[in-house]
Amino acid sequence: MRRTPTLSLSNPMGPVRHLALRVHDATPPDRDRAVDALRAVAVLGVVLGHWLVTALVADGGRLHTGSPLQHMPWLAPISWVFQTLAVFFLVGGHVATRGHASAQAKGTPYRRWLTARLSRLFKPVAALLVLWTIATTALLLSGTDVTTVRTLGKLALSPLWFLVVFAALTAATPLVARLNPLWPLAVVLHVDVLRFGFGAPAALGWVNLAAGWLVPYTLGAAWARGELDRPRAGWVLLLGGTAATAGLVACAGYPASMVGVPGSAVSNLDPPTLAAVTFGLAQCGLALLLRERLRRAMRRPLAWAAVAFVNLSAMTIFLWHQTALMATTATGLLLGRLPGLHTPPDGLTWVAARLLWLPAFALTLTVCWAAFHTYERGRPRIRPRVVRTHSSSDRAAPAKARRV
Repeated sequence: MRRTPTLSLSNPMGPVRHLALRVHDATPPDRDRAVDALRAVAVLGVVLGHWLVTALVADGGRLHTGSPLQHMPWLAPISWVFQTLAVFFLVGGHVATRGHASAQAKGTPYRRWLTARLSRLFKPVAALLVLWTIATTALLLSGTDVTTVRTLGKLALSPLWFLVVFAALTAATPLVARLNPLWPLAVVLHVDVLRFGFGAPAALGWVNLAAGWLVPYTLGAAWARGELDRPRAGWVLLLGGTAATAGLVACAGYPASMVGVPGSAVSNLDPPTLAAVTFGLAQCGLALLLRERLRRAMRRPLAWAAVAFVNLSAMTIFLWHQTALMATTATGLLLGRLPGLHTPPDGLTWVAARLLWLPAFALTLTVCWAAFHTYERGRPRIRPRVVRTHSSSDRAAPAKARRV
């Protein structure tokens, strides 16, 4: 039975609850909300991780990057919490496999299906490229140090590597949907053995940029086929991935940090190493084990509305979060060299100050979202796109969803 919430002017949360109930009621009952929740967690994990471990240090008239993990390696567990890219590829493989199967059943050509999916990824990129082209040109013409401009541009455009890899795997979905994840895992293993064991050229590691992320992507495809529905699959991935990662770090010399650290000889993420892939397996296992709890949590209208909002703006949030960090840092320079924003990340004082800056980053990102989210969502639709895709079946949404 559909609820009709009553608005109360004396209750400031009334309009929010009303909107949350509308989104909740508009969602088809057969939609797997755990998928959306996992995607939201993955996106927000990456954003918070970058904000916590990326420092722009003001040194004279220059800005250069730093990381608290460089000075305090014992903070490496932070990267274990916020490096959530494997979960995003897991969800991406699940959604793309189901979407392609649905398109085939409806007779939709592959080209039309792929164009629709990639347009959602790359449409927000245009605004980012235009703005940073203008900003870079203005900075160079104003006499800003070239090193500073290079640092800012690299950070601003760093999210694009993810989109390129994700787009390539999406395009290859018909070919890799039934690929056993052990095959790309074996490729990653052999590449690392050649690199670190036999002194092969470091450039060989870039093979893992595709093979490494193909592992969680094919796990997502297996999930879509129903092969990972039993809890046993999640436990095997979680325990096996954890044990393998611990062994590689403790015995094989892999870095403990799952993100790149300036000055480090080896990065687990650039390109992905075997340790990063086994760590991703553990993350995927945990994600699979949490599905039922997430489904129950998403029955709460407010929680579901928040997750729906993040999913609707996922690419905008992901693409602009580094720009929000840099915009806040640049604005702060007008007030001087501020702790946690422009100082070297070499102590717990910096960590405490950086935590206090997180709301400012979030506020700047909100401004970016308000300015550019229309490039992601496109023209308004009758009902939110987030409530229409990758449900557990292909049945049409109920009439009440169409009305909303």
